Amino acid sequence: MVKIRHMETFDQEFWYKLDRHLPKAEFANKVAAKQGYVLLADHKPAGLLRYFLFWDSVPFCAMLYIDEPYQRTGYGTQLMQYWEEDMKAKGYGMLLTSTQADESAQHFYRKIGYRDCGGLVMDIPGYAQPMEIFFAKQIREI
Repeated sequence: MVKIRHMETFDQEFWYKLDRHLPKAEFANKVAAKQGYVLLADHKPAGLLRYFLFWDSVPFCAMLYIDEPYQRTGYGTQLMQYWEEDMKAKGYGMLLTSTQADESAQHFYRKIGYRDCGGLVMDIPGYAQPMEIFFAKQIREI
């Protein structure tokens, strides 16, 4: 049985088991803004998704992660679909996400209907990483 709900304060320990990128000071802000979800599999936390508003107007999935034992079960797709429907219900028409060029997630995003829409090369010493590939998906007609 799968349930998806907004993240709550009591999710913090689980959250940081999977998401090491969200600054500790921002967790409460994400909870208050309802900009994150937890996927429960048989009542146990199994995955998460958090987002922000790019340009203050376009939902951007900044983190999607399914815990190791639950990967390749379709939970990532379910979590993305839930987020897409929630964003559509809130009136948004387009979504964005990204992944590094050396990560396999790029194939997942394409498979669920996201299209490549650009890239970013970060080569500043101390911050360098593989190219970030950006993806977009239209969820509502204009």
